[in-house]
Amino acid sequence: MLRHRAVISHLRQACSFQSVPSRLCIRACSTNDSLQPQCPRLAFSGDNSSPRGWRVMGTLLGLGAVLAYHDHRCRAAEKSPHIYTREEVRSHSSPETRIWVTLGCEVFDVTEFVDLHPGGASKLMLAAGGPLEPFWALYAVHDQPHVREILAQYKVGELSPEDKAPSTLQTSDPYADDPIRHPALKVNSQRPFNAEPPPELLTENYITPNPIFFTRNHLPVPNLDPETYRLHVVGPPGCQSLFLSLDDLYQFPKHEITVTLQCAGNRRSEMTRFKEVKGLAWNTGAISTACWAGARLCDVLAKAGHQLCETEAHVCFEGLDSDPTGTAYGASIPLARAMDPEAEVLLAYEMNGQPLPRDHGFPVRVVVPGVVGARHVKWLGKVSVEPEESYSHWQRRDYKGFSPSVDWDTVDFDSAPSIQELPVQSAITEPKDGETVQSGEVTIKGYAWSGGGRAVVRVDVSLDGGLTWQVAELDGEEQRPQKAWAWRLWQLQAPVPAGKKELNIVCKAVDDSYNVQPDTVAPIWNLRGVLSNAWHRVHVRVTP
Repeated sequence: MLRHRAVISHLRQACSFQSVPSRLCIRACSTNDSLQPQCPRLAFSGDNSSPRGWRVMGTLLGLGAVLAYHDHRCRAAEKSPHIYTREEVRSHSSPETRIWVTLGCEVFDVTEFVDLHPGGASKLMLAAGGPLEPFWALYAVHDQPHVREILAQYKVGELSPEDKAPSTLQTSDPYADDPIRHPALKVNSQRPFNAEPPPELLTENYITPNPIFFTRNHLPVPNLDPETYRLHVVGPPGCQSLFLSLDDLYQFPKHEITVTLQCAGNRRSEMTRFKEVKGLAWNTGAISTACWAGARLCDVLAKAGHQLCETEAHVCFEGLDSDPTGTAYGASIPLARAMDPEAEVLLAYEMNGQPLPRDHGFPVRVVVPGVVGARHVKWLGKVSVEPEESYSHWQRRDYKGFSPSVDWDTVDFDSAPSIQELPVQSAITEPKDGETVQSGEVTIKGYAWSGGGRAVVRVDVSLDGGLTWQVAELDGEEQRPQKAWAWRLWQLQAPVPAGKKELNIVCKAVDDSYNVQPDTVAPIWNLRGVLSNAWHRVHVRVTP
């Protein structure tokens, strides 16, 4: 390029450029049509037959030859990418040999990207030396234009057209057998399916109807045969394991409880508006309440020979949903909670008087009252007692809270405890943000809940952004001390201040330990957007 500039500088002294004054147009190696060359006409100053004129012409011809050769090389590179066989790609499956993957017929060297992968290096390494398609089919969020643009930077060639993909790579859609969902659900992701009910339906009933109960799936929904289903309960040393059918579980005393489930990411979208986080953009609907029925976990563990011990222990749950590598969803809770009859942990097989819907864990799921939804493992396949908590990714590398100062370059997941009980929470479901209300009187509705069985004792509501407050009326079932497993619905009918053209409605809940929600997101922001429980705010307009 420096040589080009020197030649152009010299030419300017002897030439005048018409149409494109004082500029030499060079075609770059690009598919962008805007970079196609313009062809200036040259007119030499002075006598064209002079030696100086011929020297300039020779220089131009030499430069033209160089540029033409460069253009030829670029076109050749565009037309003839390096061709690799699948066997060659398979040989690049470690940092030592470099890490290659394929997508369609293209080959990519992603060695430098592995440690930058948002889902962790280990997830990307599952595809090392092979195709991305099975994993993109499972985590469809990858199939986005900006992700493909990032991947394109690492392209090194293409697969040989003669090298046909083995039949094992002709994977079917893992989500093709997912159940049909209610159209009212607001979908946050299709694959895996995650959706919440609209706020106006969420608190229409104290018990959430099964079809609009919020759905949080991490993997495809398994289609299990209740006749052949067996729950593997690992016994302690010296005892045999249990393999329980549904009929076997029915023989245990049936226990029923009303429990609210809330995702750790409920209201994450509010954190995102403050500062970007990674995770599904849940609004206020990643929470629902149902009446669950099943066998107490403590009864089943006792049947298998387990008992409380003085040393730390955890009950680990493994689901029957899995990714292409066979890795299942897993989680754990402390053994002390699992063995406590008062904690009422269930192996549930009914939801609101019906067999569990497939999206909610049919035929058996765990229900852990007062604990984050991530520990309520669905499609339960295995229960074991271990000296440490589950080694599942979702127990060790997710669902943890961090300081606002921690980012993805400094986060240390081993330094933070796994979320179990959730903080006090409330939200407004009516009116909706941006809605127009009539002057005179406004009706405000919402929900409130706190983790760990702590009862909600009060909900405060403000119409002026928190300057003045009124106490809402609590509805729903009375809550038992230390066993307040379900939410309280609330409402407030309040006069609209005269002359007001808009209202900034705010709510905050207080539980029986006098925990209260923080007023803003800033001090509780974290990189995963979990535990979002700041005052909920709704802005509405008032018509005369």
